[in-house]
Amino acid sequence: MLCDQCKERDAMVHLTQIVDAEVTQLHLCEKCAAAKGIETTVAMPKHPLGDFLHAVQQQAPAAAGDQARCAYCQTSLRDFRASGRLGCAQCYTAFEGALRELLRRVHGATKHRGREYEASVSAAVIEGGTELDSLRDRLEQAVAAEEFEMAAKLRDQIRALE
Repeated sequence: MLCDQCKERDAMVHLTQIVDAEVTQLHLCEKCAAAKGIETTVAMPKHPLGDFLHAVQQQAPAAAGDQARCAYCQTSLRDFRASGRLGCAQCYTAFEGALRELLRRVHGATKHRGREYEASVSAAVIEGGTELDSLRDRLEQAVAAEEFEMAAKLRDQIRALE
């Protein structure tokens, strides 16, 4: 679609105006839109904190570990810090010290200290196994022996326990 004003370049800005319930559409190229005072690029607003953090990062000397590279994929620690992603599984070994320090700072520890799984203790525990396991074994034997009535009863008992 060509620009409605100059009729030379492709329209990149599509302006819809509503005035007194009348809708008008104007298709402009970037040059004509800029001449009308319409901003064509989205600029990120400057924030003083962002400038400050960027300046501090530039002043801080690069850590010696930032130059280390993974022998397998050649990803550096600096690449990891920039993207937040490691290059391969061997990166965990190559950057172990830095990753441990990062985990310590983020989680407060390098080892999991959360809740542990506790298996529920059933009253149907039999020495050497559970009643459920015993019923399942008996069910398999009944099916193998083609005792289908017994197998149906065992199946119902298993469902009741589950």
